[in-house]
Amino acid sequence: MHSPPPDSNSPLAPTPRPRRPRGRRRRGRLVLVGLSLLAALWVARSPWTEVQRLIQDPRYPGQWDYVAPLVMEGGDPYVRALMRTISASEANDLEPYSLLYGGYRIEDLRQHPDECITIVAGPNEGDCTTAAGRYQFITTTWEDVAALYHPQQGQPFQFWSADFSFEPEYQDLVVYRWLSDPGAWGIDIPELLRQGRLDEVLQNLSSTWTSLGYGIETNSMTSYLPTIYEKALREELQRVGQSVNLRGDDAG
Repeated sequence: MHSPPPDSNSPLAPTPRPRRPRGRRRRGRLVLVGLSLLAALWVARSPWTEVQRLIQDPRYPGQWDYVAPLVMEGGDPYVRALMRTISASEANDLEPYSLLYGGYRIEDLRQHPDECITIVAGPNEGDCTTAAGRYQFITTTWEDVAALYHPQQGQPFQFWSADFSFEPEYQDLVVYRWLSDPGAWGIDIPELLRQGRLDEVLQNLSSTWTSLGYGIETNSMTSYLPTIYEKALREELQRVGQSVNLRGDDAG
């Protein structure tokens, strides 16, 4: 038995669906496409994606806390371990010396690349950064510290700090000399490290490298930095024939 269709004035009558203007539907699709592209871009540049990319690299040795060795030869093993710890958070990569923000690469390291790349996440989203290399030096910081600690400083025809070589060994040497200078930080970093006071050191450095646990840009590696430091320190002390206990007291 078929019931007659409800009268159009009846409360049972279906409410006709208004037709959306075509332009509005098109704009809605464009917004969705734009949001999808932004989400994909954020995922592609997120710190966790960087960790995944590192793990999937066929050269990766299979250790989650692996940090590439320094190019620089010699130096205090405690400072060397700290340098590797900083780079674990700032540029966790098998080839960190050529790394730019977001996973981009620079081939020419004759000087700092000074390439400003838009920040896609975090407290500085929308700004751009010139961070480059193993220690993610922004251009102005590199120019300032290179003028003080770069081996080429004071050489003939070396007039501008922006022209100092950004080759891997120079990135290491500048950071090593900077960290070893008590006047630069107001603390004796090598001595604090020997006393096992890593947290105090990281806290003092967090205004410069903001991913070290006391700054504004923690990432997926930040909470593991003490463990990474201990492993790097063992490796660095072993390199010079020393050993260390977990309290930081070295023994020859």
